[in-house]
Amino acid sequence: MNNRNYNIYFHTHTVSGIVISVALFVIFFAGSFSFFRDEIINWERSESTALTKEIQLDYNDALQHLDKKYILHGRNITISKPSIEDRVAVSMEGTKDTLAPAKQKEGQFFYLNSKNYKSYTYEESYSLGELLYRLHFFAQIPYPIGYYLSGFTALFFLFAIITGVLLHWNKIVSNFYMFRPKEKLKTLWTDAHTALGMIGLPFQFVYAVTGAFFMIKLLIVAPAVIALYGGDQNKLYKELEYTDADYKFENKKLANPFNVNQLVAKAKSNWADFEITRVFIQNYGDANMHVLVEGELLSHKKFTGIGKIDYRVADGKIVAKKDPVLQNGYLDVVKNVLYRIHFGDYGGYALKIISFILGIITCFVIISGVMIWLVARQKNNLPEKKRRFNAAVVRIYLAICLSMYPITALAFIGSKMFYPLNQSNLFTLYFGGWLLLTIFFIIKKNDSFTNKCCLTSGSILGFLIPVTNGIVTGNWFWNSFMQNKIQIFFIDVFWILLASISLYVAYHLKPKKIVS
Repeated sequence: MNNRNYNIYFHTHTVSGIVISVALFVIFFAGSFSFFRDEIINWERSESTALTKEIQLDYNDALQHLDKKYILHGRNITISKPSIEDRVAVSMEGTKDTLAPAKQKEGQFFYLNSKNYKSYTYEESYSLGELLYRLHFFAQIPYPIGYYLSGFTALFFLFAIITGVLLHWNKIVSNFYMFRPKEKLKTLWTDAHTALGMIGLPFQFVYAVTGAFFMIKLLIVAPAVIALYGGDQNKLYKELEYTDADYKFENKKLANPFNVNQLVAKAKSNWADFEITRVFIQNYGDANMHVLVEGELLSHKKFTGIGKIDYRVADGKIVAKKDPVLQNGYLDVVKNVLYRIHFGDYGGYALKIISFILGIITCFVIISGVMIWLVARQKNNLPEKKRRFNAAVVRIYLAICLSMYPITALAFIGSKMFYPLNQSNLFTLYFGGWLLLTIFFIIKKNDSFTNKCCLTSGSILGFLIPVTNGIVTGNWFWNSFMQNKIQIFFIDVFWILLASISLYVAYHLKPKKIVS
C-alpha cells in the first residue's frame, strides 16, 4: 500500500472512530444488555413465562373484559406480543360508528396482563429492560434526533470498520496473533485493539449495517416516496405489506355470535410449528367484521416463515391467505432477515450470550482505540496546552463510558428494591446517577482510578443484585432454578458471572506510565 492511501485510510479511521466513540460505546453497552431485554423485564417483575413468542391469551374472555370497559363495537383492535412476557400490547382505534359518544371515538394503547387482564399504560409498564433497549438507539432523546444520531453513528462506524480493515490488510494475519502486554503502553493498546477488532469484525459489520438501516432508512426512502409515490407514503407502506386491507364498516350488528379463540386455533392448525404473534380485528361486532391472524414458523424450521389468514367472521370464510412455507418471497426475506440478525432472537440463550460477549468486546475495542489516540498525542514535542486538552477529552470519554457499568448494576438493585418504578423514576435513577458518577470521575482527573473504581464498584453491585432479589422476593437463584423460573434464574447467575469476571480484571489491573 502506498503512503497516500495509507494516510487516507489512517486518518479516516481515526477521525470517524474518535468522533463517534462515546455514542458508539453507549450503543454497544446498552445494546449488549438489550439481548436480555425480555429476561430483565421478567426478573424485575418477579415473573416467569413460557419461552415463546406466541400470544398466550384467551381472546374471547379478554375481549369481553375490554368490551365492558371501552365498548369495542366498530373498533379496529390489534393484539400483539412485543416481547416474551405475560403482557400483550393492545392497540384500539376509535369506533367507526359516527353516532357513538365522543369517548368511544378515542383511540387507546395499553398493555394487558394475559392472566388477570389488568391493564397498564406505557409509562406504568416501563421497565429497566425497556430503558436499556431504547437507550441503545437514543430513543430518550426527542424524536427524530435520537434516531438519526444513532443511525449516523452506525454509518460512521461502518466507515471506521472498512478503513480499519484496509489499514491492517497487509498484516491482518500476523497482527491478529501478536499481543505484547509487557511492551510500552501504545503497543499494548494497539495489539488489543487490532486482535479484538478482528475477532468481533463480522459482528460489528452486521450491527453497523443493520443499525444504520433501521435508524436512517426514512432518509434513504424519502426521495423514492417523493419520486415514485408522489409523496404518498401510505402507497409505499401498502406495497411493502406494512398495512392491512381496510374493510368497510356497514354499521349493522353481526347476526351470529363469534369465537375469536376458534378462529385463531383454526389458523394455527394450518401449519406445524406455527406461532401466533398478532391478531388484528376489524369492525368489531359489525356485520363486516374480519379477523386477521398472523404468525411465523419457528426459526429453526424456516428462518423466514411469515404467514397470515384473514377470516370474514359472518360466514367464517377465508378472504386472504399467505402460506409461510410457500409464499415468502424476496420482500419478506429482506424485511425479516435484517431484524432477525440484529436482534439475535433465533438461536436461544447460546446466541444471546455470544452476542453479549461480542458486544462487550466491541466496547473494549472502542476504548482501546481512544487510548491509542491519546498515547500517540502525548509526545514531548507537542505543546503542553495541547497535551492537557487531549488528556481532558479522553478523561471525559472514559468517565462517561466506564461509569455505565456501575450505574447499570445500581439500576438493577433500585428497580428491584423500589418496584414498581415508573418511567420518570427510572430515568432519575439511571441518568441522574450516571451524570453524578461522570462528574465525579472528571473532577478526580485520574483515568486509572476511573477504570478500576468502575470495574470494582460495578462488580460489588453486581454481586448484590441476586442478593437483593433473594431478600426482596425470596427468589434466590437456586429456588428459581428448582421452580423452573428460568428467566429470573438466568439474570441472577448472569450477574454473578459478570461481576466475577470484572472483579478479576479489576484486581489484576496494573496502571502503566505513558511512554513517549
